[in-house]
Amino acid sequence: MSRKLQLALAASVACFLGAASAADAATTVKFWHTFSKSQGEALNKIIANFEKANPDIDVEAEFVGDYNDVVSKLQAAIPARRAPDAVILEVTRYGLFANNNILTDLTPYFDADPLKADLYDYAREVGVIGGKNFIVPFNSSTPVVYFNKDIFKRAGLTEDTPLNTFDDISAAAKTISEKLGSEGISGIAAPGQFARWGVVMANDSELVDPASGEILLDKPNTIEAYQWMASLVAKDKVASPDGVTDEDKGRDAFLAKKVGIMMNSTGNYGGSKKALGDTLAVRPMPCNKTCSVPIGGAGIGILASSPKDVQDAAYKFISYAASPEANATWFAATGYLPINKKSADMPTAKEALATQPGIDVAINSLPVAHGRARTTVVTWMRSTEYKMWEAMALGQRDVAETMKDFAQQTRDEEKRASN
Repeated sequence: MSRKLQLALAASVACFLGAASAADAATTVKFWHTFSKSQGEALNKIIANFEKANPDIDVEAEFVGDYNDVVSKLQAAIPARRAPDAVILEVTRYGLFANNNILTDLTPYFDADPLKADLYDYAREVGVIGGKNFIVPFNSSTPVVYFNKDIFKRAGLTEDTPLNTFDDISAAAKTISEKLGSEGISGIAAPGQFARWGVVMANDSELVDPASGEILLDKPNTIEAYQWMASLVAKDKVASPDGVTDEDKGRDAFLAKKVGIMMNSTGNYGGSKKALGDTLAVRPMPCNKTCSVPIGGAGIGILASSPKDVQDAAYKFISYAASPEANATWFAATGYLPINKKSADMPTAKEALATQPGIDVAINSLPVAHGRARTTVVTWMRSTEYKMWEAMALGQRDVAETMKDFAQQTRDEEKRASN
């Protein structure tokens, strides 16, 4: 073998070993999330940009289902020691894990991070329980009212048809169902749980008081809001029961142009715009008795069981995901709210605001947007609410009776969990 060839082989081996060593040195962060389709594509882009800037960190992202799936899978993974290092947790459900010492207290990271000063007040607040910060927001939202302008026109409704009160929405939904029902078009999609919470707040009430933790499920205004929502399905029949048993079906019917109105998260803007194009219109949630909407979405937390170096790497990713650049990319692709004050000045966000009508509706709702309770019992309450809602919307149980029973069950569960 020639000396030249020996040197070339030696150099190749050195390069190989160097690359292998660098790969071995990379810190892997296992990250569970809830984003698929176009949202998943946007997340993958953010992760790729982060890894390019941080070659020593590998974010191993895994889609694990919706917010409910995350909770159940995390509860199963923790005792089996199969938990991820970082996880997306919905803003009312993470208290279950924070209050049981499962999540890392991110306060030392967050307080030392210049990012903190750049976040909107609501974005800094949603991750705090008992003065400690357990999640940093990633996807924040409010519910809004979407409608199909073409369906409105065909039903004889103008684009400026009032949708400011429950009666306004019922009237428009009835007109659509009466005029276009023979074509298989429904007036409105049965509201999903996030929208249901928004409807209750629009009726000047809450499910659980965010300040005191008081259970408000059986308050008159809460009951009245559920009576109206249930009437859309059981009484007026302007919403399909399919969307009650599986709320994604209501959304999918709207995207398929089979529903005129949908109350849903701003996070559905990207998919709705892609499906409906210029026929999509967006309005604020109704102000039935007051103007008030819930802050929704999720933040990223870090498991206390992960090694310190992995926690450090995970927080570095979390901080990047909330940066102006990443947040602007996320906002433009999905419609989720900007959480960073500097995001709107990014070219990507500016282009979205200029070219995507309606994407700014939720931003304009922020003055009346409020965080929700995140006590431990909220996770149980939200899980149980689905079956309660189904019984009411399908006409199987009286609304007032059901909500009073639901309230008592929630109070009993809160006492049980605290013992």
